[in-house]
Amino acid sequence: MKPLTGKQRRVLKALGHPIEPVVRVGKGGITDGIVGAVSQALLDHELIKVKVLEECPEDRTDAARQLASRCEAHLVQVVGRTVLLYRPHPTEPRIVL
Repeated sequence: MKPLTGKQRRVLKALGHPIEPVVRVGKGGITDGIVGAVSQALLDHELIKVKVLEECPEDRTDAARQLASRCEAHLVQVVGRTVLLYRPHPTEPRIVL
C-alpha cells in the first residue's frame, strides 16, 4: 500500500469533515468484530470515521494505528477521539485521488 501524499490527505480530510462516525470502539477494545465492522464500512463507503470512546483500553492513537493496519486502510487523521480511515474500493473506487 502506497503512502498518501500531503495533497491526498488534505482532500480526504475535506471530504471526511461532514461524515458522522459509523463505528464506535468501547470497553471491549479492538476485537475481531470491530475490525470486521470497520472493514465492511470501508468496503461500503471508502472513507469513514471511527469514534474511540473513553472506555477503550487502548490509547486513541494506538487504537487508530492498530485499526488501520488490521483493516489494511490509510490512517488519514486523528482528531480528539475521532479517527478518519480511507481504503479505496478494490474494483470500483468512488473517491479518485
